[in-house]
Amino acid sequence: MSNKVAKSPEEKLRALYDLQVIDSMIDKMRIVRGELPLEVQDLEDEIEGLETRLGNLQAEVEKIDDEINGKKNTIQDALGLIKKYEEQQNNVRNNREFDSLNKEIEYQGLEIQLCEKKIKEFQFQREQKMEVIDASQERLNERKGDLDSKKSELKEIVAETEKEEQILARMSEEYSKEIDERLFAAYSRIRGAAKNGMAVVPIDREASAGSFIKIPPQKQLDVAARKKIIVDEHSGRILVDMELATEERAKIEELIQKELQG
Repeated sequence: MSNKVAKSPEEKLRALYDLQVIDSMIDKMRIVRGELPLEVQDLEDEIEGLETRLGNLQAEVEKIDDEINGKKNTIQDALGLIKKYEEQQNNVRNNREFDSLNKEIEYQGLEIQLCEKKIKEFQFQREQKMEVIDASQERLNERKGDLDSKKSELKEIVAETEKEEQILARMSEEYSKEIDERLFAAYSRIRGAAKNGMAVVPIDREASAGSFIKIPPQKQLDVAARKKIIVDEHSGRILVDMELATEERAKIEELIQKELQG
């Protein structure tokens, strides 16, 4: 294909419709692919969020374990002091020393009770967090399974159409060079505004394809004459006659088949 920009109105119309056929084929492939890429991205984001949450929860559990171990060590230290003070009581010289040691023993007993209470509180917190961790881990495993399934499905679809899509993408770029900049800008604007991406449509049953509003007979004749670019005043789309559309579609489909077989 040459990079020469089409000059006559008919050449411009053929170039425009060729590009429309190619771009519509790309659109169709993306519709078949559907929402899968977005679903994959959403799952990846959710998994990342769950993994971050699990990491934070596990860090919190480790901190609680450290607190529990700290309280257990404090209890052991207190028991050691109680034993020490009880031994010292056997060697006191007066009641004042005995009472002083007894107060120390009582204090360490209270310290043990306080630590045991704190350990129970920490253990309760740990159980709660472990329940959340188990639920989050189960959710994470489920979402990872869903992601693997969606990725596999997407890979199969992409594999089926990858070669054809690459050919179409290259052709779209090449054919766009056949159109002068102002006309291509108009095509892109109309295509972007259309829900189905159709900027150039043939007249079908006296109306532009996809529309039910009849086009006046004189305008139909003007479109068939291919002497100028005509836009449908109702849909805002560029019009071509059905004969031209049929010829160009057959030409593009034949070219694509040759590319695929080559």
